[in-house]
Amino acid sequence: MMSDWSLRDKNCIVGVGTTEWGVFPETDCYEMGLRALQTAVSECGIKWSEIDGLIVNRIPSYERLAEMANLNLRYCITTPGEGRYAGISLMLACQAIASGDAEVVALVYGNDGKSAGVKYGGATGPWGPWLPWGFTSPGAIHAMMFKRHMYEFGTSSEDLAPIAMTFRDHALRCPGAVMNKPITSEDYWNSRFICEPLRLYDYCLINDGGVALIVTSAERARDLIKPPTYISGYARSDNFDGSAFPKTDYWYPILQEVAGKVYQRANIDQDAVSGLMIYDNFTPTVLFSLEGLGFCKQGEGGEFIREGNLALDGGRWPTNTTGGHLSESYMQGWGLLAEAVRQCRRECGDRQISDCEVVQYVCATNLSVSFLFRR
Repeated sequence: MMSDWSLRDKNCIVGVGTTEWGVFPETDCYEMGLRALQTAVSECGIKWSEIDGLIVNRIPSYERLAEMANLNLRYCITTPGEGRYAGISLMLACQAIASGDAEVVALVYGNDGKSAGVKYGGATGPWGPWLPWGFTSPGAIHAMMFKRHMYEFGTSSEDLAPIAMTFRDHALRCPGAVMNKPITSEDYWNSRFICEPLRLYDYCLINDGGVALIVTSAERARDLIKPPTYISGYARSDNFDGSAFPKTDYWYPILQEVAGKVYQRANIDQDAVSGLMIYDNFTPTVLFSLEGLGFCKQGEGGEFIREGNLALDGGRWPTNTTGGHLSESYMQGWGLLAEAVRQCRRECGDRQISDCEVVQYVCATNLSVSFLFRR
């Protein structure tokens, strides 16, 4: 399995900052991002003057944010607002440091979508114009994909309910989670359909908030306050063949390709993974991710989930320990990256994964990404 991948453990996340989640109409995405960045800088002890790289996401102008933070930069970029770009932004930071274009990169995400009344759907939204079959929301696409999975493998909604309930149980251990009431089986089955077979609790949340990460070299990380979280490996695979309609392959081929690379690059076996952070915009995505990465065979994701493998209490791979997008807050992958770091530091209190050494992040889309973070 050993490879000579040049970036293994060369970069570390040394600072993490998150804001409160909720509805904050008095502010905007710039201020949310800046608040998170202030926390990240403060907790790691790095000097503001040392930050020479900036990557912003869902913040329109890196120039304005840099001016607000009084940053003098050598490297800066704004990445597209889709959630898949959380992982890609982190890849870009690692590559910028490896190439010598920057030494300390701040990644800043700010979202005021809840206050702004953002809705991820509707005929006039970004999903409407390019889908001639009437799909006007990502939820509809995932509903159709899961319907196909039900037909092909015998999966059922019984396999989705434990995801929603487990992640809500995790959110109850996370003081900042938006959702702080448990979901019973009765609650799940009595909830309304949004796009059949997906119900209310199969959908993520929309909230305001900010997340920031500070990335630097392993050498620089040794002198900072917090223990570094090593970026041991990452991989990405893109496939846009047929991307204008619901994928009938559940992103399985490209997730398999990602899995084949990320463990080898990190020199870490899947069995060594302590916990998972899975991009959970909808519950079926969790099932597709588990099958695609090989945590279970294709078609057996439902059984794997029903066996309790994702739970903090007794689960083999505790997953989305803050409640994830379904119950903590939909921060489009950024909150999951922050939690991965905090789990590796073992500073998560009641939601801490026991003896946590390695956390894996995955985002399954037409552009799939995975990271392995090491304590």
